[in-house]
Parts: sequence; structure tokens; C-alpha cells
Amino acid sequence: MATGTRLLPITAVTSRAMPSKRALIIGISGQDGSLLAELLLSQGYEVVGVVRQPASTRFENLEAIRGRIELQQADVLSEISLVDVLSACQPHEVYNLASPSFVPMSWKQPVLTAEFAAVGVTALLEAIRRVDEGVRFYQASSSEIFGESREVPQTEETPLAPVTPYGVAKAYGHFITRSYRRRYGLFASSGILYNHESPRRPLDFVTRKVSHAAAAISLGLKSEVLLGNLDARRDWGYAGDYVRAMWLVLQQDEADDFVIASGETHSVRELAATAFAHVGLDWEEHVRVDDTLIRGKAELHDIVGDASKARKTLGWSPRVDFEGLVQLLVDADVERLRSRLEPVETLADI
Repeated sequence: MATGTRLLPITAVTSRAMPSKRALIIGISGQDGSLLAELLLSQGYEVVGVVRQPASTRFENLEAIRGRIELQQADVLSEISLVDVLSACQPHEVYNLASPSFVPMSWKQPVLTAEFAAVGVTALLEAIRRVDEGVRFYQASSSEIFGESREVPQTEETPLAPVTPYGVAKAYGHFITRSYRRRYGLFASSGILYNHESPRRPLDFVTRKVSHAAAAISLGLKSEVLLGNLDARRDWGYAGDYVRAMWLVLQQDEADDFVIASGETHSVRELAATAFAHVGLDWEEHVRVDDTLIRGKAELHDIVGDASKARKTLGWSPRVDFEGLVQLLVDADVERLRSRLEPVETLADI
């Protein structure tokens, strides 16, 4: 998408009619799960989501579609629990997006990370094999599996060299998905997604941290933001584009793995400069470096994806560029903060 172009709704992906299908999304309440649910609904799917909390829980990301989807509470680490869900909803497609996604936290909770990103994948694959081997399965893999890669950019054939507990666990999930595809003939595919962002990201992520700070400072709500390594670079894209790739992966004739990436990197410095410029501010007047936020040896370098295979086979390409993404994030945070500042109209005001 050209810089400054208005973002199209995620539902405006295609006008092609398709038969009704049923999809099961594991981890539907997160950024990717909720965006994927909206996309699938626009494609005429029945959508069932698996959540860990009671189905009656308020899920902010699902508010707009809550009446159009079905939620099932299940233990995603239990094969028996997953068998029950699969048997009950009988999906045509299963998307496994359940995993802690904030990489630094994986150092604090390595066991939990391994359980969800490795053991949970295996339990789900076994459940599918027991219930219906005809189900099409999508595994959310990650660029973190490449870690200290000796190849730049990375492709589907690049050797894995994960560094973080998250990357190691995701590498297991990637390999076990491939193993079940080869051993049992399951339609099991992985999307190796690079960093993808949206206003639904938590503030822990540097993109939202920067966009929220730029918005808040422009509204006079704060004066500075603390960041780590300003020279750290990432291959960033828009999550709406990336969930479209997930769907396309399961529409192919054969199961396979695909790198999904923008193919270019930008630094945290560029992120800050773009975000603050969008609200008419000089980032250098408001950004402070906090050495405690620098990852040191855990920092990954030269992680950039080559999505040529996805472009050729899936017909996929990102529609939102880096500047458009940053502006989208800042605008969303400005709107969110302004809505909190505006006085609520009461009966006495009417």
C-alpha cells in the first residue's frame, strides 16, 4: 500500500463466493486470532474459537464479532480436551495461534513457553489425527526459529538456529508439524511469520510502546518514553496482511511451509522517527535510552524474510508498507486516548 493510503477493512479481501466452511481458531482472542476470525467470517465461514478462560469472559478483541462466533473453553495442552472440541465442532480447517508471543517473557517463563509452543502443538496434531485426518491444519511458526541465521534473507530452506526459549519452542512446533505431514499425510502447514503488528498488540511490544507514546505526548499526557537499542532492526508488517496469508496457506492443493515477511528491515530509531513525525513532533526530544531494556546477546540481527515463495504460490503480498503501518498504529492510539479524555455525556447534560 502506498504511504498515506487509507487502510482497507480486513473484510475487503476478495469478492469470490465460496461454500460455507467451519474453522476452529486456537487462540482466537489474541491479535492474530481476532483478525483471522473477522477475515474468515467475511469469507462465509462458521467460526469457532478456543479460549482458556470461560467463554462468558469479555474479550476486547472480539467485541465487534462476539455474536457471530462460537467460543469453546478448552485446555490446549490436553489432547483429550482438544479431541472433545474437534469432535463437537467438526471443523474443516484448524488454525493454531495459541502461544505466548512476547519473546522477552519467554526467558522468565521458559517452561510455560515450551508447553504451549511445543507440547500444545503435538497434542493438537494428535487430536486431529484421532478425530479427522482430513482436517487442514495451520501452525503459526515464527522468524524466531532462525535466530542467529547465517543466511540473509531467510527462506523456507534456511537452517534453524533459535536463540530464545520462544524460538526454540517454536522450532519444535515447526518440526513436529512437518513430521506429522510426512508420517501421517496430514494437511499440516506452517506459516513462518515475521514481526506483524496492529493496534491490537499489547503495549509490551515496541511498536505499540512507541505509537502509544507518540500519541500520548502529542496530547500532552506524558513527556518522554524509554526505549532500548535504537539500532535494533526488524522486518515489520501489518497483521491484517499476515492473517490473509494464513488463510491462503490452507487453500492450496498441497500442504507446505511459507515465509511471510515484508522483505525489508527498519530500526527502532526509524520507528520512533516515523511515529513522532506523524504527530508533528521531533522524536529526539522525547525518546530516552534505558540500558536495562537492551537485550545484549539475546538481540537478534539480520532477521529479514524472503517471501518469494508465498508471492509466487499463494499470490500474496503485503498491502501496507512500513510508514503506513506506523501511521495506522499512531492514529489508533490517538483516537483511543482522545476517547478517554472526552467527557461522557450524562442525562444532566441533555
